[in-house]
This record gives sequence, C-alpha cells and structure tokens, in this order.
Amino acid sequence: MNDQGGQQFGVLQDFALEARAWLVECAAPIWSAVDYGARGLFAERILLNGQASQSQRRVFVQARHIYSFTQIGRLGWAGPWRERVNSSLDHLLTYARRRDGFFVHSLDHDGGVLDERADLYDQAFIMFCLGHVGKALDRPELFDVASEIAQNIDQVWRKHSGGYFEGEVVDPGIRLQNPHMHLFEAYSALADATGDSIWKRRASGIAELCRDNFLDERVGAIIEYFDENLTPLQGLRGRIVEPGHCCEWAWLFEGMVPAGWPDAIRMSDQLVNFARNYGIDRNQNVMINEVLTDGSIHNSAARLWPQTERLKAALARLRRTGELAEALEAADAYKGLRKYLNVQTVGLWRDKLRDDGSWIDEPAPGSSLYHITCAYVELIETVGSLKVESLN
Repeated sequence: MNDQGGQQFGVLQDFALEARAWLVECAAPIWSAVDYGARGLFAERILLNGQASQSQRRVFVQARHIYSFTQIGRLGWAGPWRERVNSSLDHLLTYARRRDGFFVHSLDHDGGVLDERADLYDQAFIMFCLGHVGKALDRPELFDVASEIAQNIDQVWRKHSGGYFEGEVVDPGIRLQNPHMHLFEAYSALADATGDSIWKRRASGIAELCRDNFLDERVGAIIEYFDENLTPLQGLRGRIVEPGHCCEWAWLFEGMVPAGWPDAIRMSDQLVNFARNYGIDRNQNVMINEVLTDGSIHNSAARLWPQTERLKAALARLRRTGELAEALEAADAYKGLRKYLNVQTVGLWRDKLRDDGSWIDEPAPGSSLYHITCAYVELIETVGSLKVESLN
C-alpha cells in the first residue's frame, strides 16, 4: 500500500470507528426508548430535542427499524435489541397482516390498523426484515412467511408488461421503479440468509427487469416514472432521475458480481458515473435529489438518504476494485452524510438540506435510520475486509 493509500485507509478506519460508536452509543439508546409503544412499536419520528413526536406508525418504517436493530445488535449493542426486534415484528405479524396475506400500510399510534391498503414497497420491506431477523435470531419460520408474501405478489400483482402492480397506495396510473428496487434488496437479503436458489432467481429477475426497462441505456441512468407498459412517461416526469437511486441500484448490482451476473459491473459503472457526474453539489459536497436525463438539475435540494447511497456504492466498488479513487469518494460521501447528523441530540438527524445550505425544520424521521445503518455497516465491513488488501 503506498503512502496515499495508507493515509486514506487510516481515514476510513477512523470513520468506521466513529460510525459504530454513533450507532451503538447514540442512535440505539434513543430509538429503542423514545415513544417506544406499549405494543412494542418503534417511533415514527422524534423531535430534535429528543422528545416524542407522536404520530402514526407506518409498517415499512417498523420493518426498517427491525432491520436496523438486528444490525446494531450484531455490532455489539448491549441493549435489549432482541426483545425490541421480536416485539415489533410479532405485533406486525399478528395485527398488521390482512386476510389476503398482504401487510397493511400503516398503524395508529397505539398499534391498531389505520390504513389497510397494501403496497408493494411495504411488502418488500417486510420481506427484507424477515430475512435479517430469521438469520440473526434463528427464526426459520420467518423465511416461510417471506415465501408466502413473495408467492402472493407473484400470483396477484404480477403484470404482463413486466414487474408487479405497485400497490394500493400509489397513483394507479403511474408505475414506479422504486418498489422493485426494494424487492431486489429483499430477495438478495433472503438469498443470503437462506442460501435458497429461489431467492437468487427472484433477485436475478428484478435485476433483468431493471436492465431491460428501468435503465436508460443512452445515458446510463435509472428512470423513475413509467406508464402501464413500463415506457417512461411522456414529458418532463419521464425524464426524472434520482442520483441516489442510481447509486442504490449500483450497490445492489455490485452484490451480484460474486455470483457472476453478466451485466453487474457494466451497470454499476454506468449508474455511478451518471450519478457522480450530474448528481453531486460540489460546493456543499452532497448528492442532490433529482436531475433530468440530460444531466440538468431538476431538484437541487438534498435529502439525507442519497448521501447514504452515495457512500454504499463507493464502498462496494472499493471492495471489488481496491481503487484509491473509490476510497476518496467514500470519504467524501461520509463527510457529506455526517453534516446531517450534527444536531443538538446526538443520535438524531436532519433530513432535508436546501440548496442555500439551510435546513427544513422538522422532527427526525425514523425511516432514515435504515439508510444510515445500512451505510455504516457497509463502511465497517469494508474496512474490515480491506485490512489485508491494498489501495491501488
């Protein structure tokens, strides 16, 4: 390892230690306690002063918290993560599942059904957390529940034009790539947890759907909005690209490289190049919300989650390539994300940064803990895997 590579590796080591400490010592104690419901449900959001901000409890947010605490527990948090995970998940399994097998969209603050509509996005996150909990807590029956959901999606929501019905919550006249991306994530997690080839085939099917329908090959970017036939919508909306989603898909495709999926590296390269060329505000060192397929800016504000996806993509590519440029990009992405966590109550965060550098004043959304946890775990594991490797 040359001097520059060694120095940069040291920087990433320090960031990994900081990230672990933030998750275990700061985030976990707050999110496991504040507004933790009598029925074992996590907070939807928390005021930046650390006080409860009572509201509904969306099912996908509960699933994200369940995932986050399985990971934080794996990192060594000594708190009651097993109890929290089991309690929240068992409530969802008992009270949030409809007779047709799908899970509802949201619960009220006390855990009763608030919005009984079913959404593909929500089902994806339920399966995602089932995979992680089934593996972490040795609950193989959860894999059976995930199989039932996947079979239900295949039987009821499969579309002849490709992919699946996006659900009852979204505009029925518009089709979306985003829920399919999270199906890809869920199926990949279940494949890793079970080793079952059926989950690998399902993940490959979504990867092919992205390659054939969601990717604009002319520019190397993911389109967001489609018509019934998975043709990009006419007009401006059919040209919208979210750089964060380009990075998120790239991270998922990097996970397909070890299995030899033939287009994984090419698609990762295309998506990351587009996102980095057009989606980063270099003055603020953040990834912005939306651009158009020609690279022009459509929404120059920057939410928290694209920063985590920028970081994950760089780290996954760093593990594969060992390139110093990816280490530098990972460090920049980490520093961009860190500014969102600079709040009065450590363990919380801001979500929306305006292009003038000011923040939207609002509670910390619980939905973001999943994004931060996933990125920080990626960082910790990447640093661990690079200890005997070199940066080129």
